[in-house]
Amino acid sequence: MAQSPVTFTDVFEEEDAPKEGQSIHHIRANSSIMQLKKLLVANRGEIRDYSSMSRSCALCFLAAHELSLQTIAVFSYEDRLSMHRQKADEAYVIGKRGQYTPVGAYLAGDEIIKIAVEHGAQMIHPGYGFLSENAEFARNVEKAGLIFVGPSPDVIDSLGDKVSARTLAIAAGVPVVPGTEGAVETFEAVKSFTDEYGFPIIIKAAYGGGGRGMRVVRDQESLKESFERATSEAKSAFGNGTVFVERFLDKPKHIEVQLLGDNHGNIVHLYERDCSVQRRHQKVVEVAPAKDLPQETRDAILADAVRLAKSVNYRNAGTAEFLVDQQNRYYFIEINPRIQVEHTITEEITGIDIVAAQIQIAAGATLQQLGLTQDRISTRGFAIQCRITTEDPSKGFQPDTGKIEVYRSAGGNGVRLDGGNGFAGAVITPHYDSMLVKCTCQGSTYEIARRKMLRALVEFRIRGVKTNIPFLASLLTHPTFIDGNCWTTFIDDTPQLFDLVGSQNRAQKLLAYLGDLAVNGSSIKGQMGEPKFKGDIILPVLKNDDGSKVDVSQPCQSGWRQIILEQGPKAFAKAVREYKGCLLMDTTWRDAHQSLLATRVRTVDLLNIAKETSHALHNLYSLECWGGATFDVAMRFLYEDPWERLRRMRKLVPNVPFQMLLRGANGVAYASLPDNAIDQFVDQAKKNGVDIFRIFDALNDINQLEVGIKAVHKAGGVVEGTVCYSGDMLNPKKKYNLEYYLDLVDKLVALDIHVLGIKDMAGVLKPHAATLLIGAIREKYPDLPIHVHTHDSAGTGVASMVACAKAGADAVDAATDSLSGMTSQPSINAIMASLEGSDLDPGLNPAHVRALDTYWQQLRLLYSPFEAHLAGPDPEVYEHEIPGGQLTNMMFQAAQLGLGTQWTETKKAYEQANELLGDIVKVTPTSKVVGDLAQFMVSNKLTPEDVQKRAGELDFPGSVLEFLEGMMGQPYGGFPEPLRTNALRGRRKLDARPGLFLEPVDFAKVKRELAKKFGGPVSETDVASYVMYPKVFEEYKKFVQKYGDLSVLPTKYFLSRSEIGEEFHVELEKGKVLILKLLAVGPLSENTGQREVFYEMNGEVRQVTVDDRKASVSNLTRPKADPLDSSQVGAPMAGVLVELRVKEGADVKKGDPLAVLSAMKMEMVISAPHNGKVSDMQVKEGDSVDGSDLVCRIVKA
Repeated sequence: MAQSPVTFTDVFEEEDAPKEGQSIHHIRANSSIMQLKKLLVANRGEIRDYSSMSRSCALCFLAAHELSLQTIAVFSYEDRLSMHRQKADEAYVIGKRGQYTPVGAYLAGDEIIKIAVEHGAQMIHPGYGFLSENAEFARNVEKAGLIFVGPSPDVIDSLGDKVSARTLAIAAGVPVVPGTEGAVETFEAVKSFTDEYGFPIIIKAAYGGGGRGMRVVRDQESLKESFERATSEAKSAFGNGTVFVERFLDKPKHIEVQLLGDNHGNIVHLYERDCSVQRRHQKVVEVAPAKDLPQETRDAILADAVRLAKSVNYRNAGTAEFLVDQQNRYYFIEINPRIQVEHTITEEITGIDIVAAQIQIAAGATLQQLGLTQDRISTRGFAIQCRITTEDPSKGFQPDTGKIEVYRSAGGNGVRLDGGNGFAGAVITPHYDSMLVKCTCQGSTYEIARRKMLRALVEFRIRGVKTNIPFLASLLTHPTFIDGNCWTTFIDDTPQLFDLVGSQNRAQKLLAYLGDLAVNGSSIKGQMGEPKFKGDIILPVLKNDDGSKVDVSQPCQSGWRQIILEQGPKAFAKAVREYKGCLLMDTTWRDAHQSLLATRVRTVDLLNIAKETSHALHNLYSLECWGGATFDVAMRFLYEDPWERLRRMRKLVPNVPFQMLLRGANGVAYASLPDNAIDQFVDQAKKNGVDIFRIFDALNDINQLEVGIKAVHKAGGVVEGTVCYSGDMLNPKKKYNLEYYLDLVDKLVALDIHVLGIKDMAGVLKPHAATLLIGAIREKYPDLPIHVHTHDSAGTGVASMVACAKAGADAVDAATDSLSGMTSQPSINAIMASLEGSDLDPGLNPAHVRALDTYWQQLRLLYSPFEAHLAGPDPEVYEHEIPGGQLTNMMFQAAQLGLGTQWTETKKAYEQANELLGDIVKVTPTSKVVGDLAQFMVSNKLTPEDVQKRAGELDFPGSVLEFLEGMMGQPYGGFPEPLRTNALRGRRKLDARPGLFLEPVDFAKVKRELAKKFGGPVSETDVASYVMYPKVFEEYKKFVQKYGDLSVLPTKYFLSRSEIGEEFHVELEKGKVLILKLLAVGPLSENTGQREVFYEMNGEVRQVTVDDRKASVSNLTRPKADPLDSSQVGAPMAGVLVELRVKEGADVKKGDPLAVLSAMKMEMVISAPHNGKVSDMQVKEGDSVDGSDLVCRIVKA
């Protein structure tokens, strides 16, 4: 039973139906120039409709309308949403669901003819590919009483078979490349040819084109494999695996001639096209006419093409193809008896509608009737066509699949688009060719056409799938292409083409993050709930004493940093020491928010107050703003580049010295690194904006300190050698007494430090102890600048810092009032007030400092989800000695470990763990060792005695074992015995600094590996980040690749989703602003566990698909191969596994084939990455897989 097309009345109400004479069919009938009325196109949406043969969307049926034709489309079930089905007047599915494969449907000639007959078609146009070169199909069309738009079946037989075409060319006296006399079916026949003619050769499918079933072979070793792949691809694509063999010419041009013939023996050429730019023997970019082909060669090729076509009485459109060697000798290779993909450039330079001519010739028109005599055909200007495909050039042109989320095409004068399934919402499957759209640009000169094409490529916006647009742009800007001198292997021979500058895709990546936030909530570790404040933060206004406003439109230029820049570190130290007052270091930008808000303050919120800070705090000793925990947390939780933060802060605060925390031989890591890693890191930190390096060691190990100090000296920074203050110096039972500290200061001074730092990380430096310690150092070293850092954990911070200042300290630490106190630093205004009126005044304007604090008051509410909710000072710190920055982190960790209700026990266990480890200095990373052991003891209900007795059997935390091994340096007084020996159980014991046992970093190798993993240029700061935190850096890079640079996103939208209908702005860069609005969150798909989230972006609706992590999904997904694990073999693309070459347990060598994957008519061998044994086989033959799905593991022998 015939299928019924959808009619007008199926869609509209009866009263909406057009009156007689108003339908589109009536209009077409009144403009009829042909007696035939209906055309069926036996193809799919690669070309949307063959009545117009590939116009842009608005023009795709122009030729059919001009010729008064109605159109019928056919489609496979998998193509039911394809655009070509919607554009035709009628559309019918080929067969029943499941009857044919996706490709097989378009090869079902009898079924297609049946549809044509049933629905009144009088003509069938085969398009290109599929059945276009199938003589049997053409015969059956004619047997059914229909007109085949193309050559006669006999001509297709004689020319569609490349071997027959070669024989005809020889008979016609047209030069050919040496090759087999006929088609070959066996490997032995191919080998016989290579034995006689040698290599290289090219194996070609005898019954098809488009690069499928084609392999270049350069040696005997790969001959058999290449033959098998070529025949397999040919059979899959064309239904016939027969091939033939030719000698392969190195670096030839590929020139083809467009032919048209009528039914009366008349043949004309429409000049030539240069199709030399190819990949896998498929054309990528075409040019018409050929730019630098000598005229005599052009004339000869055109004449031979026409002569050959006349010799077989060719009719309709066809293409004669030639290779031209470097001596401009040409060789016939084949005639394609069909329309070609690249015919559009010929249409552009000749003004001839080739498809309309095809249809009219098939209907009986002569070339003369169509005005297509050779003397009337000429060219004007140049045209270039680029095929835009869903392929990833950076991965060997691996086809990509998925949904197109955004599709915006190019346009304008001289730009023509011939589209397939390129539209927002289209699903790209692995079943068909990967071409999305053909872009053709025409200009009066080659250079004008090239520049138009570049402009058009830049205008495209295609999101959701990878495309080859970056590669095309690279190709069009290469000098060889600019000169027009490309050859057929130019892409393979020119690796620099793959130095791609891809689209940043910033907007869609940002929407992906916002969509995930809307569905799943914030994934920022440590966040509890949503911000208490979501309004716009009001920036403070700084006023002069006379009431006028301070101009903060530009950063302040005056400050202590000018001395460093102009006179160097020693002059800076001297000036600090000579300054009458006590200078301040503001920790708000680092340690303050680390201690109170889990280090979560983002770069954007520092930059928003930066210029005001440069004015209000211009007389600071320094601004502590970088290094320490902020370095890895920026990448780990905020998804920001800490180096970019440093550079941007430096630009807006050029006048105040920047201070960073450097962990001696650890850099900013938690374990020792090779010495050259520290040198490289410090050098980059200095170059990017750090002035003062506060260098400390967690154990006050002078050998560890020396590594950092020497590195800073080399880099030219200010060396602030630092003593970590631990315990109560006034307690006679403590080993860290005044003598200990003075001895350590002597060692630091001997290393030529510029400034002495005292780091009281737990806030246990009592005022009287401060007076004794600073007084003693000042007395011994009257010219040495002293800077004191503390935490206000016990509530005595202001008193201690004032005592330090009075005892001779040159600078002390403070934080803005709203982020001060408790585990943070003392209040800046409290210290200023305490010193006001004395000779120690810090030289800051209290009104300006208070004005700055109004900003931080608001910001703390914005970051309320990270509050530690400390009730007040904790004098117990004198007992447990937990550093301020660690205390809040331990509270969070305790809650995560289920120890939240045992916080009191945890604090007590911290004291006990410290004693077990020998009463060590506690600062990162040794403070973490004590904390880990404390939580281990509480979790396992262990007393100190239990730990001592059972040390040989307990599985201690890794940090504890690393400390006992000596990986963090040598503690004062030595390691605790026998605990150390029992716990290590034979592991090595280091008796010197760990860096001496580490191999230097090979920075060039690291750079190469990062470029391979993540692509693009790799900076020196990227290398430094990776060396410090390899896994953290890799995870950060993966996140950025997925979601883009989120530092531009306002914090309230970074931490919580916007309201439905709320409009907000995101400035991607200067002058580029996204106006966003959340429209809706769709329902959960029970099959996929996903939701669609809809945003309006700059007035355009955008859609993103998000995995709902709270959903329970019944369907199973295959595990993904870990790209960082070389033993895991993943599918290189989405497709079907047509062949498995190995079984579980098989021994394989590197490069051995494991499986054959077929995708988009291309086969790819999946090979073993290294020698080993096959295990964990996840697939079987016939399975469909997605890209990166785990196929198997190769376990090294």
